[in-house]
Amino acid sequence: MRYRNLGGTGIEVSAHCLGTMMFGAVGNPDHEECGRIIHAALDLGINFVDTADMYSAGESEVIVGKALKGRRDDVVLATKVHFQMGEGRNRSGNSRRWIVRAVEDSLRRLDTDWIDLYQVHRPDHTTDVEETLSVLGDLVRAGKIRSFGCSTFPAEELVEAHHVAERRALHRFRTEQPPYSILARGIEADVLPVARRYGMGVLTWSPLASGFLSGKQRLGRPVDLTSGRAALNPARFDPAIPVNVAKLEAVEKLVALAEEIGCTLPELAVAFPVAHPAVTSVIIGPRTMEQMESLVKGAALVLDDAVLDRIDEIVAPGVNLYHPDGVWRAPALADPSLRRRALHDRAAG
Repeated sequence: MRYRNLGGTGIEVSAHCLGTMMFGAVGNPDHEECGRIIHAALDLGINFVDTADMYSAGESEVIVGKALKGRRDDVVLATKVHFQMGEGRNRSGNSRRWIVRAVEDSLRRLDTDWIDLYQVHRPDHTTDVEETLSVLGDLVRAGKIRSFGCSTFPAEELVEAHHVAERRALHRFRTEQPPYSILARGIEADVLPVARRYGMGVLTWSPLASGFLSGKQRLGRPVDLTSGRAALNPARFDPAIPVNVAKLEAVEKLVALAEEIGCTLPELAVAFPVAHPAVTSVIIGPRTMEQMESLVKGAALVLDDAVLDRIDEIVAPGVNLYHPDGVWRAPALADPSLRRRALHDRAAG
């Protein structure tokens, strides 16, 4: 396993990061098995573990905390804050009030004195970014977190956050965690260049594009729309929908390419983001030991220029054939009132 510097933090992390979203009730509820998966990943050289408070309502953090007993000093531990936790108001978002409470909850569940990388899981247009940066800087000074970053922020939000930090002499986001795969290359046009410009570390998620690059979904084969991710959003997987046919057609070409170079489709998929110069670490999120071993198996795979050129021919740089679930939408796109003048003021004359 190779190691890379996490932005300008001076922290060295493995080029693969173990994601734990599938540990707990929503994926694998067996705490002991999840612990064995974590230990196996560490034994294979992965020193970077990523979780979040909202994964299985905190259960993932509990599992990670138990598994890291006796090995905490050897692990760069990352978690996140933003999404609703429990019933009631003011239990989500990026406000000082909630972050101060949420970090204590995460520290308790993880059973640790500090978090190496604390990430804001999504933008929050109801909270001034200055408020968020200010409280995160206070947590660094208090020793509760070592550094902080953001996740799934659009490029313009990254730029604004850095300008605010500079103007107000605040700590800045050191990392960004965006979705990135062969089928979702949109961030190559903006997020990744901005991250490089500001010296940010980048942790990418969903290299298998929610299973499209696992090899299980193929063109012409029936798809079970009643279970797994497909049950949550059938429109993303229904082969009768033209946009999904385009994904599956690309998958067929990628399968052929993988076979030609002697690897599996998942190995090709995970190796692709590792090759980008802006990417620090690629998050793999296994549910089982078998999945973890199969994903790490391709860690030594090198994609030469000829292979990357072939991938560019299948899915052009900067193109999204697939839009991952849970990506933040700008309020101006989600709320019609923000892009429509009052009815009496819409005429030009």
